[in-house]
Amino acid sequence: MEYYLGITQTIGVHTLLGLSAYVLLLTGQLSLAQVGFFAIGSYVSGILTVIFGWHILPALLVGALVAGFFAFLVGFPALRVKGLMLVVATIAFSEIVRLVFFNVNWRVEVNGLEVGPDSTQGFREIRYFAANGWEQAHVVLLIWLIVILVMVLLWWLDKVRAGAVLRAVGEDELAAQSSGVNLTMVKVAAMTGGGVIAGIAGGLFAHSTTYVDHHTFSILLATFAVSYPILGGLKNVLGTLMAVIFIQGFIIEGLRFMGDYRNILFGLLIIVAMNFRPQGLVDGNFTSDLRKLLRMNQKRGGIDA
Repeated sequence: MEYYLGITQTIGVHTLLGLSAYVLLLTGQLSLAQVGFFAIGSYVSGILTVIFGWHILPALLVGALVAGFFAFLVGFPALRVKGLMLVVATIAFSEIVRLVFFNVNWRVEVNGLEVGPDSTQGFREIRYFAANGWEQAHVVLLIWLIVILVMVLLWWLDKVRAGAVLRAVGEDELAAQSSGVNLTMVKVAAMTGGGVIAGIAGGLFAHSTTYVDHHTFSILLATFAVSYPILGGLKNVLGTLMAVIFIQGFIIEGLRFMGDYRNILFGLLIIVAMNFRPQGLVDGNFTSDLRKLLRMNQKRGGIDA
């Protein structure tokens, strides 16, 4: 049972990470900075609970806000460039963050034990859940409550003017600008929102795994972050969730016996998806077909009654 709860935790955290990239991809920007914001959320929330003894919820909130603040700062210079230059710029940011935490050494004594980030040894002792009597099921519940909250918020955002503006920028920047849309403001807002979500994901990850180090925040993780919404599709937040379940639940865990060959399969999957379903797993046809299926079931239910 613990194994399946662990997989559920992983899927929840990665769904948040994917949703953080989803927000920015709506504006047509491909960023690999999400892993940097993920790292900031991990370390800040971990420091607050381990060294300062904060409750998990305000620690997660502050970690997310700090990550969002750095996303805001990065947004102005980074989003003035496009395409490969943006990818390179955001990779550079993530590497800077990773190397900063690689060198952070802040050890203090708490209740007779030395705790805190330990440079190359990473950040251990993030044991808030165990120390406060949380069962693994409680951790899973917390993660998924936050995942559902974020998904509902993004779904609602897509139904109001703000979502329409994000998509307008992503589809045609020139037309959006001609309509009076401030491109820089929209892109920076999307980067900031994505940073906040990635910061929450990082905080949850750090506390559920109890240990993070600079190796955790790799380019591979950044690649996963952008792959989820690309593979799942940008028509609906549900696509990102489905992509995470498929990649983390099936490829990474279900095919564990394949070892490193899973990375090759992952790459092939992206290539195949881009050729046969360029709009993602959940595209316009998927949602319309789902509506038709639901209507047919309702009609059949009415006839049977």
